[in-house]
Amino acid sequence: MRVVVVGLGVQGHKRRKFAGPDFVAAVDPVNAEAEYRRVEEVPLSGFDAALACIPDEPKVEVLAYLLRHGKHVLVEKPLWAADDGQIKELEAIARAQGVVCYTAYNHRFEPHYVRMRELLCSGRLGRIYRCRMFYGNGTARLVRDSMWRDHGAGVLPDLGSHLIDTARFWFGDVGADLEVVTANCYENRAPDHVVLISRAGAPRLELEMTLLSWRNHFTCDIFAEQGSAHISSLCKWGPATFTHRTRVLPSGRPPEEVETLEQEDPTWALEYEHFKTLCAARLPADLASDVWLNRTLRELGEAAIRRAGIKN
Repeated sequence: MRVVVVGLGVQGHKRRKFAGPDFVAAVDPVNAEAEYRRVEEVPLSGFDAALACIPDEPKVEVLAYLLRHGKHVLVEKPLWAADDGQIKELEAIARAQGVVCYTAYNHRFEPHYVRMRELLCSGRLGRIYRCRMFYGNGTARLVRDSMWRDHGAGVLPDLGSHLIDTARFWFGDVGADLEVVTANCYENRAPDHVVLISRAGAPRLELEMTLLSWRNHFTCDIFAEQGSAHISSLCKWGPATFTHRTRVLPSGRPPEEVETLEQEDPTWALEYEHFKTLCAARLPADLASDVWLNRTLRELGEAAIRRAGIKN
């Protein structure tokens, strides 16, 4: 499969690396490394798929062009649109052309995320009470200095989209009752620290995201009827540890299963191979979850902006 990378920034460089020999050209309006400035300049006969690593605003236009011309597309999360109908239209175009439109959430391929999903599906934890996740990095200054990143709901669509997608990867259709508890602009114009909770769903969710964690870090704690499960860090920031504790009744120190990984981040290569498999199978496009997440992030983003006291 021959691929072009559209948007040669941080993500674009990663996608180009893991596309390996499939990579044929890059598109970027300013990066001198790119062979083309606009995606329309790339000869359509020269590629089969595109890896779209672009800001939110041009996504719909760029994806529509590629899909209409029969090109498979991987687009970096979240698949943002001004209204839900635009995403539904992309789905219709992809289905009519028989091509894949895949939104990339590479964390789904994190080894401990996969292990957590397998544990939850096994039923060994019993009824799940609560899931608490924290995702932090220290990019507040980089975001503030960016021409396009420090605006709108800030950290919420960036890191919050990962956390909400992870909750749905593990638990299914959860998150419909998420609400903003706190949203702050400590260093940035847009919110750089946000906390979400769900009050009624099962399990109850608590999702915290920040640009102010000077060491990048991820943690997850799941509390359940028959024990608990915990993740500390990701492979890219390693060491990453998974802990499963089995409840002792009536109380006492639980036995633990602990696995610690020290390895390179495998998610980019695994997700690219997954995308190639989808393209080979040409499964009908299904963007229903993207429609839901786009609506949810838009509503939460508006609430976060109000909570942070930002005036338009």
